[in-house]
Amino acid sequence: MPETMNAVVVSAHGGPENLEFRRVARPAPEAGQVLVKLSVAGVNYLDVAQRNGATALQAPFCAGVEGVGVIAALGTEVTGFAEGQRVGWLAGGQGSFSEFTVVEAPQVVAIPEGIDDFTAVAALMQGFTAHYLSHDTYALGPDDTVLIHAAAGGVGQWLTQMARLKGARVIGTVSTKAKEDVALANGAAHVIGYEGFADKVRELTGGEGASVVYDGVGKSTFAESLRALRIRGMLVAIGAASGPIPPLDVNSLAGLGSLAVTRPTVIHHVRTAEEISRRASEVFGWIASGAISVPPVTHYDITEVVQAFTALESRRTTGKLVLVHPRS
Repeated sequence: MPETMNAVVVSAHGGPENLEFRRVARPAPEAGQVLVKLSVAGVNYLDVAQRNGATALQAPFCAGVEGVGVIAALGTEVTGFAEGQRVGWLAGGQGSFSEFTVVEAPQVVAIPEGIDDFTAVAALMQGFTAHYLSHDTYALGPDDTVLIHAAAGGVGQWLTQMARLKGARVIGTVSTKAKEDVALANGAAHVIGYEGFADKVRELTGGEGASVVYDGVGKSTFAESLRALRIRGMLVAIGAASGPIPPLDVNSLAGLGSLAVTRPTVIHHVRTAEEISRRASEVFGWIASGAISVPPVTHYDITEVVQAFTALESRRTTGKLVLVHPRS
């Protein structure tokens, strides 16, 4: 009889209630893969998109894409890693809500000493996302004013701090006074509400507008985000928490100031081991030096996976949500 394990399975596309616990066959690593025993797993909007059927992944499937754990076995052709080594990943490890998962070795990140599991998983998807957004999608600098929507959210907090490190001035949007305090603590120069935010940005920039807008809200903010930009500014769509972005007439971008719009994803920015290593070195280095403070991490037991996603999708959370696997 093959070995089995506990797993969280998306039985059918739909809401959090479609996340089910099942016993499934324990995977074995093939060539170029490592088998990892999970310690903690990250809760992400990518998981929501997969569960809702917005990706190519078809139900049923084992849920979870990001985690931290200990290598239990190495597939053939894997070098540079050892059994018992603590590692993390944010891609190449589908099924990260399971007890064990296989991860493509080029996607594996060695976790440095002094970085605990919770800090590590908080730094992976959210930290790496903020890194590519601020360094590659739009290379921020001291001459830039950036508008970050949901500045108190998980990615928003990382992105605000990285923008500050690069000398940019941050304007953040939030929905509550408590979130305003969070955004200011992370280095935002100005924190505003969502109502009339384009006009407020222009007031704060002497009528010029923002160099770049990072918009993870989507439907309810997209049109106004375009109006908040300076000439030749860039709108970076990073999510759609309020609903799908409506169709865009690209010809309208000329009349709005020769604007650019892009919809990047982290998967295309961690394609090689070298790229992952570079991002890991900088992000973990900033954490170790104190240059970046890791946003709060909220723990849920793996059996509370439905509650964790209900909280995530309520848009009332800040920081990182993680699922904790039982120790054995």
